[in-house]
Amino acid sequence: MSQTFSSMADKAIKSLSSVILGKERQLKLALTSIFSNGHLLIEDLPGMGKTTLSQALSKVLGLSYQRIQFTSDLLPSDIVGASIFEQKEGVFRFHPGPVFSQVVLADELNRATPKSQSALLEAMEEGQVSIDGDTHQLPNPFFVIATQNPQSQTGTFPLPESQLDRFLLRFSLGYPDAIAEKELLKGNNGRTSLNNIKPIFNPETLNKVQQQVKTIHATDSLVDYIHRLVSATRQDESFQLGLSPRGALALMRAAQAWALLEGRGHVMPEDVQAVFVPVAGHRIIGRHEVQGDQLARQLLNKVDVVA
Repeated sequence: MSQTFSSMADKAIKSLSSVILGKERQLKLALTSIFSNGHLLIEDLPGMGKTTLSQALSKVLGLSYQRIQFTSDLLPSDIVGASIFEQKEGVFRFHPGPVFSQVVLADELNRATPKSQSALLEAMEEGQVSIDGDTHQLPNPFFVIATQNPQSQTGTFPLPESQLDRFLLRFSLGYPDAIAEKELLKGNNGRTSLNNIKPIFNPETLNKVQQQVKTIHATDSLVDYIHRLVSATRQDESFQLGLSPRGALALMRAAQAWALLEGRGHVMPEDVQAVFVPVAGHRIIGRHEVQGDQLARQLLNKVDVVA
């Protein structure tokens, strides 16, 4: 990894850490998702800093930002836009919705109905939206950072497997540790620090990093290790639904990005282990209501690094 990127990555993590206190691992996972050109899902209770993190990421990356508040009455046109008749010119003209931004925060995604949730599917997968037979390209780069509340909360609609699979990573911020919470109570509010964040990357440098991620080397033995993990999700009797080939590719790409952030030009088993639960937890379904994250952690202990 070049010294220039190493310095920029360190500055980015330091800058983000001034806003989200005591969560360096989650910040690295967020950067891993974006450097892998993947979308991010953050699942947590309200008030944990999910929205603040998304704003901080857009500022650090030097990207345009839009927030969409998902509610039960949100319509697909409120997300992607609509064709409106212009009386002066006598024609229908497309008015883009808030999804036309480089970073889109889909806030509380699972509070909207499945119809509105699905409006993001084409955008996330194809980088475009189709309205009245016309296709409109989204900005490049384009990232969706979605937040959702735990499904145990009232007024939520579970995301279908097809939509969950569009997210490269999922993680939770969780409660702050004692030191970070004391800093918050003293008035060191992350939102105040948010105003002081300066761009460290820009679309051009971000594109170069995404290309560099693809060049991070993985040995045959490392590929075999990833394949054994993926195969175990399909063969182990604890699993009802295992990782798809898309999930396997997501695991490889995320491990490459994590290795790059760690300053290496090759992937190690530790990189795979660092991202396995965030990549696999929301994609696998266990029997007897066992959570995917729990199964993924158990699998890491079951599958040997060396065959």
